[in-house]
Amino acid sequence: MKNIIQLILKLLAKLILAKYRPEIVGITGSIGKTSAKEAIATVLATKFSLRSNIKNYNNEFGLPLTIIGAMAPGRSVWGWLKVLAGAVKLLIITDRHYPQILILEMGVDRPGDMDYLNKIIKPRVAVLTMIGLSHLENFGSLNKLAAEKKKIFDRLDKSGWAVINWDSERSREVLDEIKSRIITYGLDEAAEVRGTNLIFKFQEEDAEDELLGISFKIAYKEAYIPVLLPRAISRAAVSAALAGFAVGLTYDLNPVDMAIALGDFTPPPGRMNLLPGINGSIIIDDTYNAAPQSTAAALEILNEMNLKRGKKKWVVLADMLELGEASETGHLETGQIVAKIKKAQLLTLGQEALYIGIGARQAGMAEEAMQHFSHHREIIDYLSERLEPGDIVLVKGSQGMRMEKIVKGLLTEPERAAELLVRQGPDWEN
Repeated sequence: MKNIIQLILKLLAKLILAKYRPEIVGITGSIGKTSAKEAIATVLATKFSLRSNIKNYNNEFGLPLTIIGAMAPGRSVWGWLKVLAGAVKLLIITDRHYPQILILEMGVDRPGDMDYLNKIIKPRVAVLTMIGLSHLENFGSLNKLAAEKKKIFDRLDKSGWAVINWDSERSREVLDEIKSRIITYGLDEAAEVRGTNLIFKFQEEDAEDELLGISFKIAYKEAYIPVLLPRAISRAAVSAALAGFAVGLTYDLNPVDMAIALGDFTPPPGRMNLLPGINGSIIIDDTYNAAPQSTAAALEILNEMNLKRGKKKWVVLADMLELGEASETGHLETGQIVAKIKKAQLLTLGQEALYIGIGARQAGMAEEAMQHFSHHREIIDYLSERLEPGDIVLVKGSQGMRMEKIVKGLLTEPERAAELLVRQGPDWEN
């Protein structure tokens, strides 16, 4: 039954695209897809009607559902009949409000995924964020994973655009193979759309009460355009904003207008979001997912924070899953990074996360600064007794580790969890 529904969704999605002919912005990468999608949508929404992936609908089911504009009804047969009827209605009766642009994440979890999605859509713009170790377990090698993700450019013609994160060495490798127009973005000086002069509010001494916002400049050609992201604290958010700006350039949008629009960009839940914690603490919620690269980036930000005397930085990390043979090394190296953070206390959860503690210990972290736990509740109780005003708590782990449960347990307003955190729907609760 599942395969039949999948085939019907694919067919209906292709027919809808053929009828309405929306322009498509496709996005893939191991890290930063959703944030890039949100930034791109923020920029393009100033001039166009658009739709982007609903929730994390980026696979063989989710992508057609986004094209149709429907939610997955779970196991309800009646619900699926309604979805299919809605798609048929789009084909019979023209919807004058169908989006001009579809912004579609294209998830790659296993070999063949991109081939399947490429059979459904033909993007005008294809965005490659960063290629890392996520889902490596299903591919066996980073080269095979990278090769699958790079297939996003296969359906671009010469009039299309490839938008590539220059900061990712693996992403850059594809440049010579692309026949379409290319624009690169990143923090590296060689990027065409470059982020520079980053200023984090918390870099000011004793400024933990103002842990909101990044100001930076976008260097493009001869211009330096100031941007303020008042709701972000990570370089990943800057990278997403640069991706949005780069895609906007492919649509000939005004650079100043785009910079102003980016002021409304909010990173999706679970991506380095600042939240108020119990006892006057501040939570950095980075619980959407975890890979060695994204965890290292989060730890780098935490390391740069200046705290008042006596305050602590609590690093709460869980297993990074689907790393295959790279798992032990990835966790050990993460621990070594943690050990370099002053005033840090390391709390770990999960079997693989034991290697984080080993790596931290090897790098000289004191034994009394580390604790390992078996359950989310244990960490919540431990921190509830120890957090003080001005302490910072970074929480991060793979999706399967459900680290948002810890964030919810530490929120000053846990009743707002559905609004603030990832994975709060009934399917996840059950």
